[in-house]
Amino acid sequence: MSLKISTLPILALFSIFFPLTDSVDFNYPVVFNFGDSNSDTGGLVAGLADHLDPPYGQIYFQKPSGRFCDGRLIIDFLMDAMDLPFLNPYLDSIGIPSFRKGCNFAAAGSTILPATASSVSPFSFGIQVAQFLRFKARVLDLLAKTKKLAKYLPPEDYFEKGLYMFDIGQNDLAGAFYSKSLDQILASIPTILTEFEAGIKKLYDQGARNFWVHNTGPLGCLAQNVAKFGTDPLKLDELGCVSSHNQASRLLNLQLHALCIMLQAQYSDANVTYVDIFTIKSNLVADYSRYGFEQPIMACCGYGGAPLNYDSRIACGQTKMVNGSSASAEGCSDSTEYVNWDGIHYTEAANQYVSSQILTGKYSDPPFSDDMPFLLKLKF
Repeated sequence: MSLKISTLPILALFSIFFPLTDSVDFNYPVVFNFGDSNSDTGGLVAGLADHLDPPYGQIYFQKPSGRFCDGRLIIDFLMDAMDLPFLNPYLDSIGIPSFRKGCNFAAAGSTILPATASSVSPFSFGIQVAQFLRFKARVLDLLAKTKKLAKYLPPEDYFEKGLYMFDIGQNDLAGAFYSKSLDQILASIPTILTEFEAGIKKLYDQGARNFWVHNTGPLGCLAQNVAKFGTDPLKLDELGCVSSHNQASRLLNLQLHALCIMLQAQYSDANVTYVDIFTIKSNLVADYSRYGFEQPIMACCGYGGAPLNYDSRIACGQTKMVNGSSASAEGCSDSTEYVNWDGIHYTEAANQYVSSQILTGKYSDPPFSDDMPFLLKLKF
């Protein structure tokens, strides 16, 4: 597989370069990912024996793949760029999945804080870390007993040499807005990050040394949140996004960044890279037409038409009775014109753009632009 970004200008990848840093070498033999729907490659669907309906997966996989997208996610593009295969979900046991090059513990709807009875996903960050601990123990136990499984499982040294990726926290904020005030949500952020730090420490104690942390995107720019919390124009910013949600995202990111800096100082033999997804996505929403998009907030797959094409009663791909009539949430004719796929998640085209910006290195701390041998493999 090769990363194809044919619709994006080459200059977008090479515009700004920074001095060489030692933090990212991109020669990782394996990737372990923890997160929510932004990086779930099929975990929740497998774990809950659930399913997604078409048109999910229509662009790249030609069928639902367990991803909450019309195609590939950011993590798919990043794996591709590192010349590694797409990650198989830890929770999907069918088809003899190979975990030699990595494993994905992410599950849609997951939070950093422990799940509650009303949570969409029971697989909170602490559970995902616990799953990893079991995964590692089982791998080492099996490899000690037989060599037959070596082609499916990572060798012991990969656990220290591998890249540990994180994209989680969005649901902690988004869900809280349904029952808490903005002040309460902002006050809860330190507790959320204490839980995240605890998980990182457990992984470090197990030998993890390379940490790649995505911050949270602009929640207020998702059609779902605009539909629910943005009915009063005074609550929207100049881009049409819900101000309170983006304020919460910014504060979480500010404190997450500080935590990453602290972790880097505390773990001097580790590499901690913080990636500013919020700025990349905000720039996309603000200058969408510059990057070839026509709709920055309206959902491609949904029901209700403009301006949001989102109705919380009907999920993408479903048909239900609404006000006594049958209604279907269908996909738009060309998802590459939309930033938002289903009111909550981004389209493959938007994920492709975000990935290209991540790969410039300028949105990371520390930046890594000069340390990018894989860029030569990109095909335009």
